[in-house]
Amino acid sequence: VLANDHVDFDIRAQEVHALLGENGAGKTTLMNILFGYLQPDEGQIYLRGRPVRFNSPQDALRHGIGMVHQYRKLVPAHTVLENIILGHPKARGVINERRAAEEIAALAESYGFRIDLKAYVWQLTEGERQVVEIIKALYRGAHILIMDEPTSALTPTETEQLLQAIERMTSSNLGVVPFITHKLPVVLRISHRVSILRRGRIVATLKTAETNERELARLLVGRDVIFDVKKPPQEPGEPVLELQNVSALSDKGTPALRDVSFTLREGQILGIAGVLGNGQHELAEVIAGLRPVESGRILFRGQDITRAPVLERWRMGIGYTPAERTEVGSIPDFSLVENVALNHFWDRQYVRSGFLDYGRLRSLTRNILDEFKVVAAGPEARGKTLSGGNLQKVIMGRVLARKPRLLVANLPAQGLDIGAIEFVQQQLLAARSQGTAIILISEDLDEILMLSDIIAPMYEGQIMALLKAEEADRETVGTLIAGGQVRRSAG
Repeated sequence: VLANDHVDFDIRAQEVHALLGENGAGKTTLMNILFGYLQPDEGQIYLRGRPVRFNSPQDALRHGIGMVHQYRKLVPAHTVLENIILGHPKARGVINERRAAEEIAALAESYGFRIDLKAYVWQLTEGERQVVEIIKALYRGAHILIMDEPTSALTPTETEQLLQAIERMTSSNLGVVPFITHKLPVVLRISHRVSILRRGRIVATLKTAETNERELARLLVGRDVIFDVKKPPQEPGEPVLELQNVSALSDKGTPALRDVSFTLREGQILGIAGVLGNGQHELAEVIAGLRPVESGRILFRGQDITRAPVLERWRMGIGYTPAERTEVGSIPDFSLVENVALNHFWDRQYVRSGFLDYGRLRSLTRNILDEFKVVAAGPEARGKTLSGGNLQKVIMGRVLARKPRLLVANLPAQGLDIGAIEFVQQQLLAARSQGTAIILISEDLDEILMLSDIIAPMYEGQIMALLKAEEADRETVGTLIAGGQVRRSAG
């Protein structure tokens, strides 16, 4: 697959140059070339007017180029300090940890970052881990900092803190920040220029002050984009899922869900709103059967499934699209056919004489690639060769292909480009119209308000209220996910 096709892209001192593109457009490939992970087949890179070639990330680092990856490159079992100095040239001899800690603390403070150098990485939030990645690059002397989808997994507060830090960086000696993202409001807020990459080619480079969200969206996908997907009115059917006072623990053994109760009916979308880390992830896993229930009951179409294993739930018609695409949702080294088979290996339609019918699975995979407009070399492509957004489409497609009675969609639009988000939202509404009950977990309040029939704001493991969509607004939901109280509630 041709990932980059005669790309001309320049970065200037003291500016944020955003790079926009659909999933699979070649953004990450381009930045991996700049960081030395990949070498171009043709063309030339110039740094301060001189031709350079990076054969490895170490080459790029020696020239002052750092990268903050979308998927963290940290060692969870080590401390923040150990992760920052790991691999640093100074660490090859005997390193003075006290002096290093003082230097790193001063560096972090100069950009407004606060981080506990003694904390272990596994104890950190996603936003804190990103700060560690940034400080690690700066400590190595980076003055060009590449940021790949830096806000995709951050809370609104963490996003604001990051944007403020980037503004401080560009006003300092750091100078240059290539900024790869799908989020148009973030681009308009933080960048000075924006380039659009489509199918491996730069189709436009604009001054941010002279463009707007709709123009960027049109350039991004090559057509006008519907920002407000219309949800048709629909009467709910019979109860599909009922939670009765369900409580569960987190991975650390602390309470994650506290007496959660609700009923979800056929053709309804229940939107779970909240800041990351307030029990939404655990709620999804409890319903999918991946996390045990400490107390309470879960009923599916009237049947108690509280202790039912995952496979039994799948067979009953419960579908799950996890937020962790590469850790839970797929096996990166498997082909796309094999990844699709993960949701169909017990289905008689795809099993013949006790063996998987590879031909039928391959045909199903090709249909998913076509219907969901997945950019991939074909059904035999490895999962790890797809962009995050395209992998998400495959996961969503294979689950919806089974026409589940209940779909638990955990952050289904996270990291997707605006065209893919529109497509996924339309797929959710199409499933709703066919009677599927849907639990939509999202940190995007606009998405929750637009798609949901009932909205359940979560705070510290509790559902604060069950709001009818027509009664909910940003202020009300925002108050509830922050732990506040309102009077309105749906039955």
